[in-house]
Formats: sequence, C-alpha cells, structure tokens
Amino acid sequence: MISLPSYTEQARAHFVTHGYLPLPELLPPDSLSLLLAEMERVEKIATRRDFAMDCMNGSPRHMTTLGGRVIAEESPVVSALYRDPALLALLEPIAAFDVVGVDDPVERHVLNILHQPGDTHGAHIDDYPLALVLFLQAPDDPKDGGLLEYVPQTRTLKALDSPLALRLHHRPGDGYLLRSDTTAHRVTPLRRPGVRRTVLNFAYTTPGRQSAHTPSAPLLYE
Repeated sequence: MISLPSYTEQARAHFVTHGYLPLPELLPPDSLSLLLAEMERVEKIATRRDFAMDCMNGSPRHMTTLGGRVIAEESPVVSALYRDPALLALLEPIAAFDVVGVDDPVERHVLNILHQPGDTHGAHIDDYPLALVLFLQAPDDPKDGGLLEYVPQTRTLKALDSPLALRLHHRPGDGYLLRSDTTAHRVTPLRRPGVRRTVLNFAYTTPGRQSAHTPSAPLLYE
C-alpha cells in the first residue's frame, strides 16, 4: 500500500541530524484514494476540538480528530498498515534504534483534520519518539497554511517563535518521519475557506517505553 523508499545511509544521517525526513509520494494514487475514502467515511464520527492545551504552554487546538481505538474498530485497513512489517523494517534503520508499535490503542494511530480558517494543531512535542505522518489532503499553495513548523533537538516550545523554526509544505500522498519527542513542532493555521489538511499520524516507540508522559492524547482523541 505504501511506496517505501530504499534505505540509505544519507536518509539515516539526515533524520538523526534534523529530526525530520521527507517521504514524498509515499502513498501511490490508489492507496491515497483508498485511505482518503476510508477516512472520509469515518469523519462523520470524529470530534471537533477547540481549546488550549495546558500541558503544552496553552497552545491552541482548533481541529477535528478521531482516536486510534475508533479507527481500529472502523478501519482494519489503517490498523494493518500501521503494523506492516515492511514499514517497520524501514523505520528502524532510519531511526537508529529499535522500533515497535505503541500499546496505547488511543494514540497509536490518529486522524487529524484541519478544515476551517484558523484551524491549527498548536505547539507540542509527542509522548513517543517517532511520528510517521501520511498526508491525505493538503492545501495546494503554502500561502494557505497547514504547514509543518518545527525546531529539531529541542523540547522548548517557545523555540517555534524564533528564527530557528523551519516551515515545510507537503502534498497529498506525501509523508514524513519526525523525531517527535525531541522536536518542537506545530501546524500553522489554515488561512482561507475551502482548503483542508487531513493526515494520519502513526506513533511508534521503543521497547520498554510504553507510558505517555503527558495527558495530551486523551484530551485530543478520547
């Protein structure tokens, strides 16, 4: 289902240094269509969130979400993709540590939808070390927002307001891998009506690290 790139030492070095690895055209057109149809089907039971996340410096959440427990019940396709041995076999050498799935059924795979002007997934770090993000929908023009903004090798969320912050645009079918527990990151607000950013986020961890460090996931996905 995923067009997995070949592992290279350059990819590993880039990820270890920058905490981010782009995976353009990770989803072939047929897989993108399948996953988008699956998520459009379950979007009707997703939950709108509009609040400030206290445990993340009061950063805003204006988004529609669906947690992993419901996704697993409604979409075996997503659950199977999350556990794909070929996918895990690629992630592990790039990450340079042992990679396993997250036990928590809520946080292991989630759906995040930005679909209104001002929608944003505000500043945060993740509970687990790896996030694989799959883009099902994204604004065509970077000026319309929905950009990944990040600063590698810091857990300080205020760094996102500094010149160190990087902004990246992704297209439908793209993916990226993020060292999400040591990379401050957020998604910039959508800037106009009629654009959407729909992503699946797959969280992975290491053996023996299965406990969340923050209460953020239940607030967003339960």
